[in-house]
Amino acid sequence: MSESHFTHSQDQLKQLARDVLQYARQAGGSDAAVEISEGSGLSVSVRKGKIETIEQNKDKGIGVTVFVGKKRGNASTSDFSTASLKATVEAAYNIARFTAEDDCAGLADEDMLEKNPQDLQLFYPWPISTEEAVELARRAEQAAFDVDPRISNSEGSGVHVQQSHFVSANSRGFIGGYPYSRHTLSATPIAGKGAHMQRDDWYSSVRDPKKMASPEAIGRYAAERALARLHARQMATRTCPVLFEAPLAAGLLGAFVQATSGGALYRKSSFLLDSLGKSIFPSHVHVVEDPHVIGAIGSAPFDEEGVRTARRDVVKDGVLQGYFLSTYSARKLGMKTTGNAGGSHNLSLTSSLTRPEDDFAGMLKKMGTGLLVTELMGQGTNYVTGDYSRGASGFWVENGVIQYPVEEITIAGNMKEMFQQIAGVGTDVLVRGTKQTGSILIEKMVVAGN
Repeated sequence: MSESHFTHSQDQLKQLARDVLQYARQAGGSDAAVEISEGSGLSVSVRKGKIETIEQNKDKGIGVTVFVGKKRGNASTSDFSTASLKATVEAAYNIARFTAEDDCAGLADEDMLEKNPQDLQLFYPWPISTEEAVELARRAEQAAFDVDPRISNSEGSGVHVQQSHFVSANSRGFIGGYPYSRHTLSATPIAGKGAHMQRDDWYSSVRDPKKMASPEAIGRYAAERALARLHARQMATRTCPVLFEAPLAAGLLGAFVQATSGGALYRKSSFLLDSLGKSIFPSHVHVVEDPHVIGAIGSAPFDEEGVRTARRDVVKDGVLQGYFLSTYSARKLGMKTTGNAGGSHNLSLTSSLTRPEDDFAGMLKKMGTGLLVTELMGQGTNYVTGDYSRGASGFWVENGVIQYPVEEITIAGNMKEMFQQIAGVGTDVLVRGTKQTGSILIEKMVVAGN
């Protein structure tokens, strides 16, 4: 795995980390942790064939945490010189000295740390020039325009390339790091004219550029989505089944993670308080976390605190098996960290009811008559009560067949009830960040229209 893309090698970052830990000991810290990162990237965007932006970034940084007993201080710098590192450590130490004690503060227990991290192959550099990136973006946008004359405008198409590496270490013997990459190609066409315009988008985001969808496929599909939304209608208020398209279904999975995360739980700001061991989904629903999928966006051999990660059943037969905890939140709850400092890893939601025929068309048939949601607006989720209300647009479906697009509606329910009313999960599986699921069918929700 080449390190020639970076100014510093992994060995050099590790030596800097060891130096920082030594400075922390010399300053009087009882414990310390450090993370050092370096990366570079390229972003280009075009609109109607013309270059809108070209941005190149090159950054580096060191974050230091020093503990004085149960007191904690943080400081950071982008200067890797010895004088700067010592000054940063000193600043973190002085902050810790004057901070209130916190019984839950401190590094992860040594037996939880990953001492032999495996290589999950997360680094796929993309040696693409600015000219080549611009050409890819143009091809995606032009493919959208070529679909239909009604594609009248564009919010642009873009390419984003990022490659970075890091090392984290602490005074309990953990040191580890690796290079990683993430590359994205997107298109956002506009269909129609005047007061009857609709926009939609599509993108492909991968670690390995060889696995990226072609610019023509992205532009074409984005255009088809925008065209399908033309002549959208309003609809009367009703209660009906709702099918969340796979990209939005991943958002439901994200809401589940938020509600079962340590921070929300110890602050008692979650509608899933005290749910461990209880049925929160129907018995056919399962949620698995697998941090060790080779090359996946959500993979990591250890979390942000150096705690080893492991595959686990988060929900089995509808029953919640575990939370998402960092060392701090676990201690606040009187529990053990789950290796989720920094978030979830490769989370997939599946249903034992899913059959091969339950693709997107199959899920429409399963719903029968109801609402297909393809876009959500606003942040209408109350994580304390579970109340859910979002602006939406999509399509009205009758007898499993899309009838017409709808807009200016609101869908409402309660997350606790929505989770319990999952009637099916499609085979139209899509990965969005660290979440993976097919479309999700909810038995009933309130759809507020005119």
